[in-house]
Amino acid sequence: MGKNKIARFEENKTLPNVFQPTRDEALGDYGLKGKWREKVFKNDNPIVLELGCGKGEYTVGLAKAFPEKNFIGIDIKGARFWFGAKEAHTRNMGNACFLRTQIELVDCFFAENEVDEIWITFPDPQIKYKRTKHRLTHPDFLNRYKKFLKPGGTIHLKTDSEFLHGYTLGLLQGLGYEIITAHHDIYGAPEYEPGTPLLRDIQTYYEGLFSAKGKTITYIKFKI
Repeated sequence: MGKNKIARFEENKTLPNVFQPTRDEALGDYGLKGKWREKVFKNDNPIVLELGCGKGEYTVGLAKAFPEKNFIGIDIKGARFWFGAKEAHTRNMGNACFLRTQIELVDCFFAENEVDEIWITFPDPQIKYKRTKHRLTHPDFLNRYKKFLKPGGTIHLKTDSEFLHGYTLGLLQGLGYEIITAHHDIYGAPEYEPGTPLLRDIQTYYEGLFSAKGKTITYIKFKI
């Protein structure tokens, strides 16, 4: 492990906007479950999750754009989201924090109807058939999200994977879920849904790499 990575892990321990529960804490009665607004954000504003947040660019970018909402970036790789956590802390952004955990445990951390919105940004598409259940839009994951996403809450999928985009569209249609909007190329399209801002304005690290290589960036907004 490199020195920089070790230093980031250590600094994460000191950042007040970083939460790193153990697996046992997650599977037990986690103290912040149902109390994120009260104990962390100190307000009653909507809560938005970014799953697989990477370096946290989207979490921080959305938090800057929407100060009236609370944002939680979730990823198992703490040395990556250190970048976002550090920026949010330095800027005194009280509406952005980070949770280090496996996405498979996400329903352990939030109470029924506690979350208003979910962003899934550039997840591993898990193309191999034996990895199907690891796709973040697989029915198993959608059922996890249902446990804490409020009625009418929305999910956003932004990805460079045409495979995952097509898989998710077909799945949603088959399950009868509401697809609010879907774009096969958010940068090539002349316009996109006015009610979904910042699709082009905020980029993750990987999105920048993919776009530079000419890869198409797709987007789906849906309800479950």
